[in-house]
Amino acid sequence: MAKALIMDHPLIQHKISLLRDKNTGSKEFRELVSEVGMLMCYEATRDLPLKEVEIETPIATAKTKVISGRKLAFVPILRAGLGMVEGVLSLVPAAKIGHIGLYRDETTHMPVEYYCKLPADIEERDVIVLDPMLATGGSAIDAIKMIKKRNVKSIKFMCIIAAPEGLEALQKAHPDVPVYCASLDQRLDDQKYIVPGLGDAGDRIFGTK
Repeated sequence: MAKALIMDHPLIQHKISLLRDKNTGSKEFRELVSEVGMLMCYEATRDLPLKEVEIETPIATAKTKVISGRKLAFVPILRAGLGMVEGVLSLVPAAKIGHIGLYRDETTHMPVEYYCKLPADIEERDVIVLDPMLATGGSAIDAIKMIKKRNVKSIKFMCIIAAPEGLEALQKAHPDVPVYCASLDQRLDDQKYIVPGLGDAGDRIFGTK
């Protein structure tokens, strides 16, 4: 089974505390989600392969390293995943962006697909799926299933807050997909919201509630 990495960096934990605060407004919330996404991306791309090149500095010739031909794609799960895109692109501006639209049926709590647009060369890329919240795991499981249908060989999932139930479900459904998470919370409540969580990430990012 693929690893689940819980990131305990002090900067990430500090920003999550601000995200959880119900008094944090939409503007600050959006900025924090983007910043946490950027910090998490730093860790999620740690295993990118390098190759040695020779360059001329102002002083001398030097052998140094650059990323070795691996191409990235980020795929946010709409709509809350959009909040993480700016942060990750600030680190990897050449990456391509796909979009998968899923929403949760309020009665069944199951994901319903309404949109999927991925880069034409997605099968040649390392894909990182983005969603701030991993609650039941349904949306993440379905999104990764859709990506795997395009013959993608390398997929990672990155979220800010996860519930144990969602993490277990995702790892069971896709044991080959590493999970990067900034906080593993206590549980899901009766409405399938993460406790203590931070509320509805999409509503807080876009100010729709």
